[in-house]
Amino acid sequence: MSEITTSASGSDVPRTPYESKSYRYFVLAMLTLVYALNFVDRQLLVILQEQIKGDLDLSDTQLGLLSGFAFALFYVSCGIPIARWADRGVRRSIIALALAVWSGMTAVSGLAQNFTHLLLARVGVGAGEAGGSPPAHSMISDIFAEKERATALSIYSIGIYIGILTGFALGGYIADTFDWRTAFMVVGLPGIVVALILRLSVKEPVRGWSEHRPPETGPPPPFLEVLGFLWSRRTFRNLALAGCLQATVIYAVGNWLPSFFLRHHSIALAELGVWMALTSGLGGGAGSFFGGWLADRLGQRDRRWYVWGSAMLLLSITPLLLVMLTTANLTLALMLTGVFHFLSASYLGPALAVSHGLVGLRMRALTSAVFFFFINLIGLGLGPLIVGFMSDRLPETSLGSPLATAMIVVGCTASLWGTLQYLIASRHIRGDLAASPAATSRSEAVQQAV
Repeated sequence: MSEITTSASGSDVPRTPYESKSYRYFVLAMLTLVYALNFVDRQLLVILQEQIKGDLDLSDTQLGLLSGFAFALFYVSCGIPIARWADRGVRRSIIALALAVWSGMTAVSGLAQNFTHLLLARVGVGAGEAGGSPPAHSMISDIFAEKERATALSIYSIGIYIGILTGFALGGYIADTFDWRTAFMVVGLPGIVVALILRLSVKEPVRGWSEHRPPETGPPPPFLEVLGFLWSRRTFRNLALAGCLQATVIYAVGNWLPSFFLRHHSIALAELGVWMALTSGLGGGAGSFFGGWLADRLGQRDRRWYVWGSAMLLLSITPLLLVMLTTANLTLALMLTGVFHFLSASYLGPALAVSHGLVGLRMRALTSAVFFFFINLIGLGLGPLIVGFMSDRLPETSLGSPLATAMIVVGCTASLWGTLQYLIASRHIRGDLAASPAATSRSEAVQQAV
């Protein structure tokens, strides 16, 4: 039995290790490390794809399937049932199991002898990684108060860029020194050790602890009821579409940047890996933190800043892409990739904080899974595939090159459209947050305390 203490609001809540600020941030650091490993394994294919293309004789369309649609399809398909499990089960243990699965499948990718083998391994990676973020998002919302939640979720999202930095740098070095098969094995296996450490060191938080609310009893709401609730919130509908379009920019451009530089500039794979690691890792990490910090700082004055900031930063990507993908100056193009990742990374923390603010305690993991379903199926699944398809079919006389043209068309279109959807979401955010189950529950708790 958990020891019971009384909160400042008068509610009885279980006493947990999360009363210690240092422990809360230790758990956030562990979850961020897991997310970093998620993206090390996911993005490793991106830096290795030119070697894999030559070794296995693949087309750009097949590369787009491997780095995008095939992975995303199983990622989103498994994400929702795992999120339902997380809304009723022990989230810490689910994350540890998922980490062990996707790390093992990454190592297995190094054994692939043809496209089918590699495709099946990537399917396994996608299925495993589906169990990472929704349970982690739910845990973070339970241990960090609303006023600091976007920042905490943005710190967690920095794991994306730590993973990209490590994957690009380590993957490029190992592949250049040995081969792509060795890179998959060396990068994949350590995740199994981290999974064991997570399982033994992280305690499962009480749901609603950060909001000083007694835990909800009974099963979570039915799946269709949650979907209907989310669909009824115009903020979520437009925010999810904006997230899809921003993810399309990120993956349609980001997944093809290494191939773009290797094909159109004179640069070695190992050197490119270091550049991609620094510009995407540092730029994206800084952008992720900045987006959450800006939202929490300005959003306390006006909730619309939780989406206004994302709209402003996304709009800035369009002119940047036109310069980055057409300039003949290699150094300028590489530096601009850092700015690109800074701007594109800013949305996830604020979007998740708003989404969790719209729903009840036992709907949070599923809400994250639904949000990720859309941004990954459309952004990750279709973005790289459309660019690869266009690159295979555009004439060589296209702007700069067929690949550059495809990246510009897809990236700029998604950037402008996504900005519009953020602005539409901002019109409804204050009313939808005020009418959320969490806001209603807090209001009732205050009335009972009075």
